[in-house]
Amino acid sequence: MNFLEERIVKDGVVKEGNVLKVDRFLNHQMDIDLFNEMGKEFKRRFEGVEINKIMTIEASGIGIACIVAQHFGVPVIFAKKAQSINLDGEMYIAEVESFTHKCKNQVIMSKKLISPKDKVLIIDDFLANGCALQGLISIIQDAGATVAGIGIAIEKGFQPGGKIIRNLGYKLESLAIVKSMDCEKGTIEFAS
Repeated sequence: MNFLEERIVKDGVVKEGNVLKVDRFLNHQMDIDLFNEMGKEFKRRFEGVEINKIMTIEASGIGIACIVAQHFGVPVIFAKKAQSINLDGEMYIAEVESFTHKCKNQVIMSKKLISPKDKVLIIDDFLANGCALQGLISIIQDAGATVAGIGIAIEKGFQPGGKIIRNLGYKLESLAIVKSMDCEKGTIEFAS
C-alpha cells in the first residue's frame, strides 16, 4: 500500500452512492505534507516529460496542483466554474458534468492564459466518469496546446473515467486506484 492509499484507509469514509469522503486531508481540510509527497511522486512519474503549465479545475484540485507545480517549477492555471466580472476577453468554454454534485457546469479559461506553445500537465483530486478531464482536454485542444499528461490523486477504478481517458491515448497516472468500496462495511480495496 502506498502513502496515499494508507491515508485513505486511515481517514477516508465510504458513503452510499460510491462516494469516498476524504475531506479530512484532501479536499476540504488539506494536508500539505501529504500534498508535498504527492508532488514528489507526480514529478517522478512524469520525469523527462516536457511540462510548462499545470492545469486543474476549481476548486478541489487547486491546492494539489499548486504543490505539484512547485516540484515542476511551473505556473498553475485553473478552469473556473462561473463567469465573474474579473473574467474579460475571449474565453475557452467546455461543459462538464460533476459526479459528486450531480450537475452540469460550464468551465471557463481565459484565452490569454493558454497558447499553442503550452505543454500542460492536468492535475485533479478525483477521477470517476472522466467528464471534468474531458472538459479540460477540450480546452487544451481548443487552444492548440498539448496535453503532456494527467495526474490524479484518487481514481475510482470501478467507474469508466480512467478507461475512457487511457483509451484516448493520454498518459494517466493515478496515485491511488480504488477497485471497490463497501459502505456497509466501510472497506476499500485498491487495484494492485
